Amino acid sequence: MVINIVTLGCSKNLVDSEKIMGALRECGNTVIHDGKVSSAPVVIINTCGFIADAKEESIDTIMDFIAAKERGDIERLYITGCLSERYKKELEVEIPEADQIFRLNETGHLIAAINGKEAYRNYTGSRFITGPGHYAYLKVSEGCSHGCSFCAIPMIRGRQISVAPDELKREALMLAGSGVSELILVAQDLTSYGSDIGEGESIVSLASSIAGMDLFSMIRLHYMFPSTFPVAILDVIRDNPSICNYIDIPLQHISDRMLKIMNRGTGEIETRRLLDRIRTVLPDAAIRTTFIAGHPGETDDDYRKLRSFISEFRFERMGLFSYSHEEGTPSWRRYSDDIPREIKEARVSELMEMQQDISEENNSRLEGSLLTVIIDGKEGDLYTGRTEYDSPGIDQEVFIETDEHLEPGSLREVRITGHGPFELFGDLTSGQ
Repeated sequence: MVINIVTLGCSKNLVDSEKIMGALRECGNTVIHDGKVSSAPVVIINTCGFIADAKEESIDTIMDFIAAKERGDIERLYITGCLSERYKKELEVEIPEADQIFRLNETGHLIAAINGKEAYRNYTGSRFITGPGHYAYLKVSEGCSHGCSFCAIPMIRGRQISVAPDELKREALMLAGSGVSELILVAQDLTSYGSDIGEGESIVSLASSIAGMDLFSMIRLHYMFPSTFPVAILDVIRDNPSICNYIDIPLQHISDRMLKIMNRGTGEIETRRLLDRIRTVLPDAAIRTTFIAGHPGETDDDYRKLRSFISEFRFERMGLFSYSHEEGTPSWRRYSDDIPREIKEARVSELMEMQQDISEENNSRLEGSLLTVIIDGKEGDLYTGRTEYDSPGIDQEVFIETDEHLEPGSLREVRITGHGPFELFGDLTSGQ
């Protein structure tokens, strides 16, 4: 049968969907990955339940497909993912139109509901790679053991469980064999990888091993926690050309008061020392970070301190979130959501305007430079690609005008000829 998988949320959720799709394809089904109501008679929605906006998007998507089912456009609807892990009982009561709702660890039951009880027994672990196919995520661990006060992930996904390195290497080999040229190692807390395994396993040893396999033109590391950041990873990045000069380190705040309230396990002095170390060892690296504005207890002084820090450090890439008061989290239990929504939104808006100016200035300095770009595809008359400083879907793109055919996943040298605040424009250099 034809089955449509709809994925909401983060790249870790995408990996889960790709494995579900791999299992369904092994059972002989045709699988598609389409966020829109399609002609597929069976639909699986892999939901997100991280913050309020994500939960709202998940519910809206479910309701859209329920309407499609009532019209007769689809026959069966299944729900899985983080939202159903958090609220399975409530969803079963509120959404009886769904054929079945599954928790995160019930993939076998989901496959069985579609293809019979024996269907999942012989699953080999294959994945159906979505998107353009030349990049893929390797999820190296599940869950998180940190317990940041604002975060629902430990509640949803549990404490950290690292995947055995040999299993990850086998999966990396499989992904390379399927045409993946950019591998993105991802976890909720990449820097703690292996700490629950023992025997000296760490992100340092794992990244070194995968780079040593010489399978990928780019290897990217996502979500490195500041309080457990192993400085030895900087040497690994510096010494392995295939590992991108890209440090994704969500800082969330800089005020000592707020970092303590958020239970981040670090402070301003330690944060500054770490950032200085990164800049010293990898002076050309792009540092991506995220901050939260409007967490309970954030005073005007805390906010001004954050604003000053962003202005001073001038991050190459930055995301901003308005605090979401998530039930069951430590912040939800300990504090009232005491900062008005309009103040949160004003702070996020001001900081994003500041970051836009910073990004524009950073990009202006790139004009005339020669950058290696991985080609992602074509939009209209222009090819799109990314540098090693940009992750797919969240960072800026390079737009290239050429009559030549550019193969997705190929690396090309591009001369930067123009820029915007969050994009670059360039030409292929002669002789390519």
